[in-house]
This record gives sequence, structure tokens and C-alpha cells, in this order.
Amino acid sequence: MVMKIIGAIILIWLAFVLLGWVFKALGTLLLVAAVVTVGAIAYGAIKGKANQRQIKP
Repeated sequence: MVMKIIGAIILIWLAFVLLGWVFKALGTLLLVAAVVTVGAIAYGAIKGKANQRQIKP
């Protein structure tokens, strides 16, 4: 009976460890995606202004 309780506690602990790892990895991926998106937008804004032609009156 004691071994079943210890086994259940270990399984619950492993489940929480796995969930914590998944959420930490998702947070890191979200941060990387945000930085890449902001960088792509900034690059597009800078590159887009250089290629515009002005209309001369």
C-alpha cells in the first residue's frame, strides 16, 4: 500500500515537471518569435523606404 502511494506521488511529480518544462519551452519560443517578428517588421520598414520613388512636380 505504501509503495502505491509513493508511486502515485512520483507520477504526479513527474507530470508537474513535464508540464513545467513544456510551459517554459513555449515561453521561450514565444519570446524568440516576438523578437524575430519585430526584427522582420523593422527590416521591412527600413528596406521599404529606400526603394520608394518620389514623385517630382
